[in-house]
Amino acid sequence: MEKIELGTSGLKVSRICLGTMTFGEQNTAAEAHAQLDYAFERGINFIDTAEMYPVQPRAETYGSTEQIVGTWLKRQPRDRVILATKVAGPSRGMEWVRNGKLDRANMRAAIESSLRRLGTDYVDLYQIHWPGRNVPVFGQTVFDPGKERPSATIEELLTTFDELARAGKVRAFGVSNETAWGVCEFIKVAERDGLPRVASIQNAYHLMNRSYEQALDEVCFRENVSLLAYSPLAFGQLSGKYIDDPQAAGRLNRFPKTWSPRYVRAVTYEGARRYRDLARAHAWSPVVMALAWCYSRWFVASTIIGATSGQQLRENIDAWSARLPDELVAAIDAIHANLNNPAQ
Repeated sequence: MEKIELGTSGLKVSRICLGTMTFGEQNTAAEAHAQLDYAFERGINFIDTAEMYPVQPRAETYGSTEQIVGTWLKRQPRDRVILATKVAGPSRGMEWVRNGKLDRANMRAAIESSLRRLGTDYVDLYQIHWPGRNVPVFGQTVFDPGKERPSATIEELLTTFDELARAGKVRAFGVSNETAWGVCEFIKVAERDGLPRVASIQNAYHLMNRSYEQALDEVCFRENVSLLAYSPLAFGQLSGKYIDDPQAAGRLNRFPKTWSPRYVRAVTYEGARRYRDLARAHAWSPVVMALAWCYSRWFVASTIIGATSGQQLRENIDAWSARLPDELVAAIDAIHANLNNPAQ
C-alpha cells in the first residue's frame, strides 16, 4: 500500500485509512479486531477513531470504540501503527461528553481519557472533531452571524496542542469539518507564535459532496495541509443499496434520526440513484466507482473507509487498484454540474 506524508508532520500514512465509528455499535469487538487485522495485512497502517464514537453516539457506548481499538493495539508493534483520534467539539446534544466545551481544560481531559482507553502513551495525530466557533457544519451550508457564541481562541487551541506535543502525548495535530478561513487562521497563528502547524484536515468528500473543491483545495495545496477524506460512500448512499432496497440493512435505517441529516434528503437519494445508474451502465460496481474516483483525486492524501463486514472491507480496499476511464469521469462531472453537492 502506497504511503504519503501528512503535511510536514513526518507521519507516513497509507493512502487508505481504516475508520472505526461502527466499532461497538454495528460491529462487535471481535468483528472490529478482524477488520483491523485484515486492513493491517493489506498494508493499511493508518487507523482513525474519536472519543465520541461509536456512531450513533449514545451515553451508553461513549468511548467504546477507542477501547476496542486499544485492545487490538496491545498486540501490535506500536511504531508500525499511525493512530489518529479526535477531541469532540461543542456538545451537539451529547451532554455525556464532559461539559460540551472545546478549550484547554477539556482538551487536556479528553486526551488523558483517550490515551487510557487506547492503552497507549501517545497518539500520532490528534484532531479537533469540529470547530468550537460558529461555523456551518454537518449539512449546514450558510454561515449565520446570528449564531455567534463564545469559543476558545485559535491561540488557546494551538498552545494546548503545543503543550501536549511537548509532553509526548501527541505527535501531530489536525482539524476536521473545518473551513478555508479556519485552516488559514490556524496557519497564521502558528507561524506568528511559533506553535505547531496543522498537518491535516478531515472533511467529508465524495461524489455528492465536493465542497472541498471550493477554496479548501487551493488553501491546502499552497499551505501543505493533507486532506483525509471521510464518508467516501456518503453513509452508504453511494453503494446504491438504499435505492435498490429502501429497507436495506445499514446505518440510515438502523438510526432513522440520523446524526447527519444531509444523507437522508430527497435530493441525496436522487443523487445516489443517478450515480448508481451511471456505474451500472458502464458495468461498474457503484461502490468501486465511488471509491476509485475518490482515491484518484490529486488532493486526497488518504481516504477513510468504513465497513460492517469483511466482504465490504475487501471490496473497499480492492477498489484502490481500479482506474476509471476518462469517459466515465466525464459523465460523473456532468452529473455533478447538474446536481451540485446534494449531500453537502
